[in-house]
Amino acid sequence: TEKLSGLEHLLESAKMKLAKPVTPIGLNGLLARVAGTELATWLSMAILRTQSQATYTPKNLGHFGLGLRCYTHFTSPIRRYADLVVHRALLGYLEKNPTPQGNLASIAEHISTTERRAMLAERDTVDRYAAEFLKDRVGATFGAVISGVTAAGVFVTLDDVGASGLVPIRFLGRDYFHFEPKRHRLIGRRSGIEYALGQRVSVVLLETQGVTGKLTFGLEGVSATETREPFRHRGGGGKGKERKKETTRKKKR
Repeated sequence: TEKLSGLEHLLESAKMKLAKPVTPIGLNGLLARVAGTELATWLSMAILRTQSQATYTPKNLGHFGLGLRCYTHFTSPIRRYADLVVHRALLGYLEKNPTPQGNLASIAEHISTTERRAMLAERDTVDRYAAEFLKDRVGATFGAVISGVTAAGVFVTLDDVGASGLVPIRFLGRDYFHFEPKRHRLIGRRSGIEYALGQRVSVVLLETQGVTGKLTFGLEGVSATETREPFRHRGGGGKGKERKKETTRKKKR
């Protein structure tokens, strides 16, 4: 519900509306409306983040993406263990000699957990190889798309390499950026500059860490030393000075 609310806010900013109830046909319709435009990547990423990651369960809950009310695994190019569980059940039924497979709920939970573990391992491996591949290109400029927005900065994915990394908020310019999680964007308090999900940017590779797979980028045209200025309250900050004096007096005591 919270993710859908965030998607609704995003669509409102693009003067679009999310039809209820939410269906694959409705989401595909939104994507079709922006196909070939600058909004295509942005909306595709937003819809992907709105949906929950699939989990295995013995309950027949259907398949949202395929629009099926009834669904089960049977075969797959990567031969998932879930397929094997279904094969055994079907063979047992056909031979009229069902083979006990233990607690299906427990098996489903185990498969979901190990799948996520494998995905994280795969992601870490790709990140490390990407960092190793790019270690000699520090200072180079790349075309990229903003693939994630946080209070710490924006994550970008490079066009040619597919590698991802962070542009820390201190490298976004001399401004204070307000993070709007529902709209997946950062907005400069003074400048009004906006960095949002799906936005295209040019970035400069600043640092690679092969062991961790971490890549750090800066925005092209924004100096790496151009960090944010300290925020000062208007009016001279008299109260702040008084508090500082009081603190000094307490320390002396």
